[in-house]
Amino acid sequence: MTCMNRSGPAATRKTVLVTGGGRGIGAAVVRLFAARGWRVALTWVSDRAAVEGVSASVDGCTAFRCDVRDEDQVVGLFRDVVGAFGRIDALVNNAGITGPPRRIEDVGAGLLSDVVATNLIGLILCAREAVRHMRASAERGTGGGSIVNLSSTATKRGSPGQWIDYAATKGAIDVFTVGLAAEVAPFGIRVNAVAPGLTLSDPADAERIAARLETMRHEIPMGRAGTAAEVAEAVFWLCSDAASHVIGAVLPVAGGR
Repeated sequence: MTCMNRSGPAATRKTVLVTGGGRGIGAAVVRLFAARGWRVALTWVSDRAAVEGVSASVDGCTAFRCDVRDEDQVVGLFRDVVGAFGRIDALVNNAGITGPPRRIEDVGAGLLSDVVATNLIGLILCAREAVRHMRASAERGTGGGSIVNLSSTATKRGSPGQWIDYAATKGAIDVFTVGLAAEVAPFGIRVNAVAPGLTLSDPADAERIAARLETMRHEIPMGRAGTAAEVAEAVFWLCSDAASHVIGAVLPVAGGR
């Protein structure tokens, strides 16, 4: 699934890879980067209709099917993206799942394995492949790159009674972000994270988000949920040259929560 951007020579534009770019925050990131002249590769697993909708409405993007839980698919993804675009300047590690709200008594090994494999193992595998490519690019003198991981402000409270296992994976992402940032900074690779709070990421979820907001409005100084577009702006800034001296940051986009 491909659509070509006609604004400027392809060779002079940067390329971003967005995992899970078919819906919500991922789709907002895809749209923002494309609107600002980047070439965009995005991944999807099962929701073909959603990613086709994004591809049809956004110039300059190509969709690749990849289950980030599968190491072979991740390796193949980076090979295919580099083959299509020649380079990857930024990776946005957005793919992730929560599963249904649950208490710890209801967490089974199958669901737990899916959450950890998608949110943490898949993210680390994608970061590994990005570092391999970006380090080689830096050694050729053609620049390093930027990696932005999607965390969550759920790490602050642990999301009790809802998604404590999900929150735990996001806490691990924060630690991974700080460590990887220090490890790869000498190669011109910047690693950071964005931590959204309560976010209206999908119009289909508007009623549910509104209901949650009513129960936790007192926890959010700004008194409202965020939007996917606001999270995308933070992601874009961290990938841009404007954040050239920023590494290891976990930037909250949560209205003060």
